[in-house]
Amino acid sequence: MTVLRGKTVQQSRTEMTELVLPGDSNQLGNILGGKVMHWIDLAAAITANRHAGHVAVTASMDSLEFLHPIRVGEVVHLVSQVNWVGRTSMEVGVDVYGENMDTGEKRKTSTAFLTFVALNQVGEPVEVPPLVLTSPEEEERFHAAEARRHERLKNRKR
Repeated sequence: MTVLRGKTVQQSRTEMTELVLPGDSNQLGNILGGKVMHWIDLAAAITANRHAGHVAVTASMDSLEFLHPIRVGEVVHLVSQVNWVGRTSMEVGVDVYGENMDTGEKRKTSTAFLTFVALNQVGEPVEVPPLVLTSPEEEERFHAAEARRHERLKNRKR
């Protein structure tokens, strides 16, 4: 059996920046929630693939709240990182920030937690490297992710 070398959170962390254009908005000039979800899924997929060293597919997304609107012309920053790793699955957290280019104001607009499963070339689950935690903040996120996983599994059995 091959022992996989662990990877740190920083090794797979992803940051994306997008500009909100008129075609991305609703009638009020705010970004469509589905567009934000799409960007969250992309950022998280890049992070999961980097960590796994394999294709990783979205298995679930925990609740997503839109805390503040993001307007046309504003910039969206997404920061994605692995929070927890199991044998073949990973939880990836994504924080979304809106930035008003005129005022420089930045605010957190959303947080999402996604579960990914790494797959080999024939679509079967494959083991992923362990997660090397390097700070108390990373350890806290790891334990919070374990608790969310426990709840997901409990709800799945219902």
